[in-house]
Amino acid sequence: MSEAEGVPADPADPDPRYLAEGPRVGLRPLRPADGPEFTRRVRESRTLHRPWLFPPATPEEYAAYAARLTGADAVGAGFLVCERDGGAIAGFVNVNNIVRGAFQCGALGYGAFAHAAGRGLLTEGLGLLLRHALSAPGAPTAHGLGLHRLEANVQPGNTASLALVRRLGLRLEGLSPAFLHVDGEWRDHERWAITREMLDPTVPHHAG
Repeated sequence: MSEAEGVPADPADPDPRYLAEGPRVGLRPLRPADGPEFTRRVRESRTLHRPWLFPPATPEEYAAYAARLTGADAVGAGFLVCERDGGAIAGFVNVNNIVRGAFQCGALGYGAFAHAAGRGLLTEGLGLLLRHALSAPGAPTAHGLGLHRLEANVQPGNTASLALVRRLGLRLEGLSPAFLHVDGEWRDHERWAITREMLDPTVPHHAG
């Protein structure tokens, strides 16, 4: 019997849907076809997300969101964190505002959905994303985005998100006053970041 027929896949057997897998979750690209499940999960998670997150909750919002992350003119990359047992979407991770050249950096956006909150699934999935995004120097390939640095900008009152970036080894670099317009106001954000050298200490630092 296959997993679709009710028998879970062997954890040791890689699932071709995923770019990376952990014990409980797999990381795969966001697709336009994910809209119905994604927006349903967003609506179920409104209380959890507010006032920090405002992901797309309607088909129209999702279509614009997916186009920014998957279209020909995308300046970011969108990923879904899915439960390996059944494939349900547990959360999302985006790498926004990717800048190439000498910078090789992107900005993280992420969130768990209510049914998966508090279970460590987003922590596992974001850890997979860090390795995928920072693993391969140079141009992006199927094995990674080829970035050197990822940033996360977190509001000081968002204690759950701050705990998450600490767990994953990002460093605090400072405070940016009135940094992003969120929920009708310009909000202060703490700046957290991680580089490839921090993720893998065996990779040597290179002088500029």
